[in-house]
Amino acid sequence: MISDTPLFAFIGMEQIVPIAVFGAFAIGAFAVMNMFAVEKPRALERLEEYKNPIRRKRKEEDESAMKKQDAMTRMLAMASPALAAPLQPTNEKEANKLKQKLNEAGFRNEAAPAMFLSLKVGMLVIGLVFSGAGVMLFTEMSQKNIMAAVAVAGVMFYLPEVALHFIGKARKEQIFLGLPDALDLMVVCVEAGLGLDQALRKVAEEMKRSYKVISDEFNLANFQLQVGRPKAEVLHDLGDRSGVDDLRQLAAILIQADKFGSSVAQALRVQSESMRTRRRQLAEEKAAKTAVKLIFPLVIFIFPGIFVILVGPAAITMIRQMFPAMQG
Repeated sequence: MISDTPLFAFIGMEQIVPIAVFGAFAIGAFAVMNMFAVEKPRALERLEEYKNPIRRKRKEEDESAMKKQDAMTRMLAMASPALAAPLQPTNEKEANKLKQKLNEAGFRNEAAPAMFLSLKVGMLVIGLVFSGAGVMLFTEMSQKNIMAAVAVAGVMFYLPEVALHFIGKARKEQIFLGLPDALDLMVVCVEAGLGLDQALRKVAEEMKRSYKVISDEFNLANFQLQVGRPKAEVLHDLGDRSGVDDLRQLAAILIQADKFGSSVAQALRVQSESMRTRRRQLAEEKAAKTAVKLIFPLVIFIFPGIFVILVGPAAITMIRQMFPAMQG
């Protein structure tokens, strides 16, 4: 009998019926999902990827991008419009200023301003929660402690602004340092017979490993040229969105060379030489400031140690010999 077997020793008929019904439903659902599934076998997918390398590369890039976008980023993107509503710019000038800051830091998504403002609001709330909890749990509720908690929340509120400033500054420095090399390579491409858009594409491909920021800027400009935007507008945007004066000058020179029909290679060579001269002058200026900047660590950290080593033994000898004599 079934009840005498070890498998059903502790299971009655009342428990077997629900388990059987659940198993039947699970098998049926799996069969229906298998029937309506449109995915191809993995072997066929791999064959199609090898037939079309561009599609395979695009798929790999999409998969890596989706892996990088974690759940926190998606949640912030969904909640950003509601959180950023109190800090939305009141006029177009402020909106353009915020967008320019984000562009200089490399954040060019349409949702970047809303996400940035929502991040500021979120940091303010986090600062208020943690500082208020610290005041209530570890200190007494006084006016001084409450003002300190508000100050901590204010610092947290402006922390994204500081981070955005440093990110933009680092990006500008990378563009400034790598632009002379990019111009030299562009001169070679133009003198070899390539057009401006082909030269931009070639420079972007070659500098992807060394200066990725310049590669991204040139790729975006080349994409805009392929879409059909006028060359003058593309070059003007190239110099304007980065916030680097040298790139603005390069864009102006290329616009003038294209407008008046002058030699683009000669203009690029002159601009490259002027940028290298400026970079060398900045290096010499920093080297000249080194002696002045070394005074503070010398006085604060090194000079006290030297003073103790040189004067310490003499001071100890004087204390041992003069104090007993003075007392006697």
